[in-house]
Parts: sequence; structure tokens; C-alpha cells
Amino acid sequence: MIKEKSSFSNQNILDWLKYFSKKAGLDIEKIKIIDISRKKKNLIPTIETHKRVLVLADAGNPNFFFDLWDYGLGDCDIWFKTGLTPDGNVNICKLSEMINTEITKPSVMLIINPNARSSYRIGIKNDNFSQGSVRYVASEIRSIIINKLHLDDQDTICIISGESIAVESAMIASEGTIIAVEYRKHDRAAMEENVNKFGLTNVAIVNDTSRVSMKDLPVPSLSFIVATEMFEEEVQNLLKINPQMKFVVYTLELDILSNILDIFKKYDISRTEVIQIAMSKLNNKNVFEAKPAPWIISGEVM
Repeated sequence: MIKEKSSFSNQNILDWLKYFSKKAGLDIEKIKIIDISRKKKNLIPTIETHKRVLVLADAGNPNFFFDLWDYGLGDCDIWFKTGLTPDGNVNICKLSEMINTEITKPSVMLIINPNARSSYRIGIKNDNFSQGSVRYVASEIRSIIINKLHLDDQDTICIISGESIAVESAMIASEGTIIAVEYRKHDRAAMEENVNKFGLTNVAIVNDTSRVSMKDLPVPSLSFIVATEMFEEEVQNLLKINPQMKFVVYTLELDILSNILDIFKKYDISRTEVIQIAMSKLNNKNVFEAKPAPWIISGEVM
């Protein structure tokens, strides 16, 4: 359950920002603030892409520090202190030294990551995902798909049978919600593994697009669908949830492509763009191998 109110007031946050800025000798503008006491947020991707993150946390997850260490952030420096108001000295150590520490009361920490990237890099290598029963689209093609989605940080998007797309979208729409529809039990398990692996807290995994499955979730404004024979049913269900839904559809099959265009016309969805992505890679025999060439179809209600 999401708390309605943060444990920290605006004044508390400002006081903590000044406290750590002074202690660490940092400019305030160089510190990223993330308050996870009120709402779960994607902490791991934030630490990965910011050198200095001020984290405001409440009592809760006993594996908080272990999960950060397990992801590979153990070399980060951490300045840790409990309480709602800053005073006195602060505990300074490596994050790896705190893996057995449990947060039992409101706490504030400055996490310094010397290896942070300045921005999120689109196109995670497939080897980084938990495989399970899922085969992932090539990272280069996924980069183009993510580009076509035009995601904002607060977007709510429904992604059907697109596990790796859901993971990357969750990192970009960090303040939004990703609704990941996975029909098969094994695919849902693989999706759950990846959500945990990448430290994502804004992904909701559901069985289908029915109102029963979607009723307690935010209304998506955009959907990404790997098209199958269920495509028309998915379009119907999504339009019931949001009559102004925008669609981005992926397929490798020509007959399904034709069917997509017919369904768009049937439901007054204007086709805004159709592209085909062709890609070849040089193998270890110095021969170019052609990869599957998917179509990406975009549309929105007229």
C-alpha cells in the first residue's frame, strides 16, 4: 500500500540537503533527491545514473542494503544517519559494509557512486536479462522501439508480451507505471525476475487486458503490443479502458501486419507510421547474417 504522505516534510528535506552538502563539501545542485518513504521508486537505476543521491527512507525492507550490494553497487560510499532532523555526526562507510543493516526507523543517506553514468543508455544487452522462457528482441531493434514510444518520466504504458521493452520503459518512465501483460505463467515468472534484478518498483505484472486485471491500475495512455491472434481482443479491451489510447505494434509476420491495418481501420485508429527494421551482423566467419526484420506500426484514435 502506498502511503499518502511522506515521513519527511519539505523543511526536513531541505535541512537534510544542507546537512549532507556541508558535511560532504558538495554543491546542493549536484545532489539528486529521491524520497522512497512515501512511494516506491526505482532507486537502483537512479544510483546508476547519478553520482550523488540523497535517499530518504522509512522502516521497511530488511534486505534494502543487501539488494543494492547484490546488484553491484557495493563500492559506493554511503553517508548514513537515522532520524527526521539532522544533527550530530554521520556514519560513513562502503555500501558493502552495510549489507546486514536493517532500516528500522526513518533514515537518510547520501550514496556516492563514482562509476555512475551521466544518462541512461538505451539498448540493454540481452545477456543482462534473466532468460527464463523468454526470447528477447535484439538490443539494437529494442532501441528503435523505445525511441518510437516517446516515453516521458511520468507515463503509464501497457506492454503486452514485451518483457525487455517493459524493463527499459520502466527505467525511462521512472515516475510512471508500466503494466506488463504476460499470458503464460513462465513468462510472468521471467518478468518478475527481471523486475527484481533491475530494482524496478513501477512495474505491475498482470495476466491479461481484461477489466478485472486492470481495474486497480492507473489508466495507460499508450500501449506496446507484440501482435498475435489475440490482437483485436487486446485493442477492444484497451479502448474500453482509454478511448484515446495510442498504439505501437510489433510483428514479424506479413499476414498479421495486414490484419493489424484492418483492425486499425475497424476501430477508427489512424495509422500514423509503418516502418520495417532491417539489420545484419557480422559473424565470427566475417559473413553478414541477416536478422529478423520486424514491422513497427504506430496508430492513434482519430
